[in-house]
Amino acid sequence: MLKFQDNYTILIATFEDFILIVYTIVDDLYQQAVPVFVSQRRNVDTGKMSDSEIITLSICGELTGTDSEKTWYSFVKSNYRHLFPRLCSRTRFNRTRRALLQATELLRQQLVQSFPIPISRYFVIDSFPLPVCKFGRACYCRSFRTEGTNYGKGPSKKETYFGFKVHALITLEGYISAFEITPASVDDREGIRDFVENHLNLVILGDKRYTGEALSTDMQNKGICLMS
Repeated sequence: MLKFQDNYTILIATFEDFILIVYTIVDDLYQQAVPVFVSQRRNVDTGKMSDSEIITLSICGELTGTDSEKTWYSFVKSNYRHLFPRLCSRTRFNRTRRALLQATELLRQQLVQSFPIPISRYFVIDSFPLPVCKFGRACYCRSFRTEGTNYGKGPSKKETYFGFKVHALITLEGYISAFEITPASVDDREGIRDFVENHLNLVILGDKRYTGEALSTDMQNKGICLMS
C-alpha cells in the first residue's frame, strides 16, 4: 500500500490537487520548450494519453518515492482513473515515458529558469550508484550493455555493483544545478571536470573522492575553488 508523507503536500490540500497542479505546469512548459520533432512526431495523435499526461505521471511517481513502476501504475489506475480517463496500458506508458526522457529533462531546465532561484557561487558535488540489476545477475544482464554499463564500487556499502553512476552538482539551498549519468567505473573527479566547463569563481564542496594534486591544479586554472 502506498503512503504519502505530509511533507509531499504540505502546501496542497490533497494529492489529487498536486497531480493537477503538476500537470498544469508540465503542459505549459511542454508547449514552450519541447521541440516540434518531438511534439509532432509520427503517430503522436493516435496515442491514448498526451505526452504531458505521461510526464506528469512519471514525475508524480518519482516524488512519492515508489520504486516499482507497476505498483505506481496500479495505484493510479485504482485511485485516479477519473483524472486520466484514457489511461494507456502499463507497457505503453513505460515505452513512452522512456522515449520522453530527454523532453522531461528539457522541462526540468525550463522549470529551473522559471522560478527565482537564489544566485550562489557555493555548490556541493557528490555521486551515487545507480545499479541496473542485482550483482549476482550482472553477468546475464544484456539490457544495458550497449549503454555503457559496467562495474563500480559503492562507497557507502563498500560493495561492487553493476550499472551506472549519477554525478550531481547542487546549490547549498538544495537546487540541482546539473547532473550527468556515467558508467559505474568513471572516477568522480572526471564528473566535476564536466560540470565546471564555462564556469568561473565557484566554490565547490566535495568529499575525499575529489582530492588529488592534479585535480586541484586543474580547478585553480579554471578559476574554481575546490574544497574537499
